[in-house]
Amino acid sequence: MPEFSTVPGAPAPGGAYSHAAVANGFLYTAGFGPQDPETGLVADDVGEQTRQVLRNLGTILAAHDLDFSDVVKTTAHLQHIERDFAAYNAAYLEFFDEPYPVRTTVGSQLLGILVEIDVVAALRT
Repeated sequence: MPEFSTVPGAPAPGGAYSHAAVANGFLYTAGFGPQDPETGLVADDVGEQTRQVLRNLGTILAAHDLDFSDVVKTTAHLQHIERDFAAYNAAYLEFFDEPYPVRTTVGSQLLGILVEIDVVAALRT
């Protein structure tokens, strides 16, 4: 049976969803945007937005006694993939070390943000 959670210190869900689900040895997160959980503010550039998204995801991982080394899969959505990929990728590399998790990065229509990311992490046994 999956266990769903909403984590204090992360931005409040913007709809009818949980921050994370634990099932079958994995943690699955919702897609997170770049909202600062305290101020709600969003930076203007994709690099800083990516950093804030990953800080938000780091809060979810830490609440489950995990970190970015436990991540096995990321999915990222970029509003302007051709324009912003290099800056997004540079910020992403600040949080992940080799061997990198598998990743899908796609262009998407996003409302008022430049990047959204979700992750799948293997639970520690």
